Amino acid sequence: MQSKRRILNGRARILSCLLLTTLFVSCNSTNTDTEETDVREGSHEPLFQNFTYTGKDKIYEDNPLEEDFFYSPILQGCYPDPSITRKGDDYYLVASSFVMFPGVPIFHSKDLVNWKQIGHVLNRESQLKVETAGISAGIYAPDIMYNPHNDTFYMITTQIASGIGNMVVKTKDPLQGNWSDPIKLDFDGIDPALFFDDDGKAYVVHNDAPDEGKERYKGHRVIKVWDYDIEKDQVIAGTDKIIVDGGVDITQKPIWIEAPHIYKRNNQYYLMCAEGGTGGNHSEVIFVCDSPRGPYKPSSKNPILSQRHLDKRRANPVEWAGHADLVETPSGEWYGVFLAIRPNEKNRVNTGRETFILPVDWSGEWPVFEGGMEPLKPSVKMPTGAKNKMNTAGLFPNGNFTFADSFKERRLDDRWVALRGPRENFVREIKDGIIIKPFEVNIKKQQPISALFYRQQHQIFSAEVEMDYVPQGESDLAGITCLQSEQFNYVFGLTKSGDDYYVVLERTEKGHSKLVANAKVDQVHKLKLKVDANGDDYRFSYDIGRGDFENVGGTVSGDILSTDVAGGFTGAMIGLYATSANDIKID
Repeated sequence: MQSKRRILNGRARILSCLLLTTLFVSCNSTNTDTEETDVREGSHEPLFQNFTYTGKDKIYEDNPLEEDFFYSPILQGCYPDPSITRKGDDYYLVASSFVMFPGVPIFHSKDLVNWKQIGHVLNRESQLKVETAGISAGIYAPDIMYNPHNDTFYMITTQIASGIGNMVVKTKDPLQGNWSDPIKLDFDGIDPALFFDDDGKAYVVHNDAPDEGKERYKGHRVIKVWDYDIEKDQVIAGTDKIIVDGGVDITQKPIWIEAPHIYKRNNQYYLMCAEGGTGGNHSEVIFVCDSPRGPYKPSSKNPILSQRHLDKRRANPVEWAGHADLVETPSGEWYGVFLAIRPNEKNRVNTGRETFILPVDWSGEWPVFEGGMEPLKPSVKMPTGAKNKMNTAGLFPNGNFTFADSFKERRLDDRWVALRGPRENFVREIKDGIIIKPFEVNIKKQQPISALFYRQQHQIFSAEVEMDYVPQGESDLAGITCLQSEQFNYVFGLTKSGDDYYVVLERTEKGHSKLVANAKVDQVHKLKLKVDANGDDYRFSYDIGRGDFENVGGTVSGDILSTDVAGGFTGAMIGLYATSANDIKID
């Protein structure tokens, strides 16, 4: 009897503890929601909701898709230096990311037409160390390659920051992620790429400087090859060899031979490289040899891809084409991805270098980009069996489209990136949207900043967001930014001066800032902010809840958002921004 009583008393104590725990968790959960609301009330931490980006480029309106065609570029906006690989019927594509965090966006497709972003290769601070790097430093020209001999994917790249240099990471399954920490590689130069031969041997090719004392002219570079030890994940000392000196014809002083890739076909080794620099003289050239270690002979048909020779006054120009990579489909078709730009009416490059695609005819000795030496068209023919599902939910859109994000999902969309540090360091997701914690550093610093960025993907676009925010003093500001770099950007946001609140527009060019305009507002808390662009013309507007947007500063030039004005390698981005180190002064 006493034993039963002890058991019953024990059960009662357990039930009592469970009840108390449940009440505690319930109360704690309620308090957390209340605390989130209370912390925000009158806070200097802005809440962002309902971001909408809409692209309306005329070229897509004038060129609706025909059956069996899809749009190129396949990745609009700043997705340069593409590299592609295939395992079975799965294609994976990566692009440069510089100091964007996370780094190296990675995409997956079953047909080369419909792409889905599956994350980023470098998503941890142990992989990406770009805290104080300029915006065009960081990650250059990633190369992705599948090795069938050990069923492993490799991503090799150059990290221009923190003394890392050339590095490689790897995974068994890109769909699952889990890429390794970087393995530092023992060679100089940039743009490394891996090649795995049929016999299991591996090689690295890359751009480098000529041997000491042998540089002939500015821009003179070479391509080197190394044997690569797969077990140790390192180049084999003493195996380096120059396989291309200068370019196709060194007597013509070609500049910046780079971005090399090796392909094997019909027991011949083909070396494809970019030549001419990633600007108006950009091109793609090809060489051949009966050994991966050279010597390589250039094709008499070089270049095999370029737009540099075409009339600059042509309609809808595409320029700077080059930095390509090839892939063969399971049915034996070939396609090439490459970067190019689409300048606006003033020949400015606000969308940056984008990822294009073309079919490649390799029925003869040399691969030929179909239409690659002619004015590039906005669409290309689909591979056999593909069906265009453009702008279907979950797939990466192209053409004209709307991207809407309420921020009510518990995971940020992969298209949102930070600069120089993790998004999680300043973004807090709650049920109503996202809170951005302001850092004590503003957008002009080469440091991690509290801003979440979406790439500009059209020449004609509109982007707007709702913001709930009450700045506490002159050092507080939150709003949106259109940014090319820390030295070239617009900031449009809400701040405080004395006892009054102002919407301000600031332009920063070459690091020098100027207040373009300001507007005193008598109502804060909930505000809508919007930027519209029509080519080079940008307009910034706000709405304090009356349903009408008020313009601030008139029409301003997008010149400072152009790569060819600001320099560097990135495209313009639209940011949701907060700072507690605001230096914009109201006159």
